[in-house]
Amino acid sequence: MKSLLEKLGQNPQRSLQIFLRGLGLFVLSLGFIALGYFYHHLWQVVGLALLAIACLIAAWGYLGIFANRWLQILNRHKY
Repeated sequence: MKSLLEKLGQNPQRSLQIFLRGLGLFVLSLGFIALGYFYHHLWQVVGLALLAIACLIAAWGYLGIFANRWLQILNRHKY
């Protein structure tokens, strides 16, 4: 399990970039959903598809950040 945490959390800056891209895509998808509310319902379908993709991307980035933090907790030395 520790090797999996090392692999996932090896680059927290990259994980943060992935998370922020997913967050930006999330905001964009909410814009499409709102656009569909006022104009045509197919914009909402596009927004929902982007929302699913955005959630997966943001979750992948957050998983890397979480793995890095958890690995730091496990490797902390007691004095």
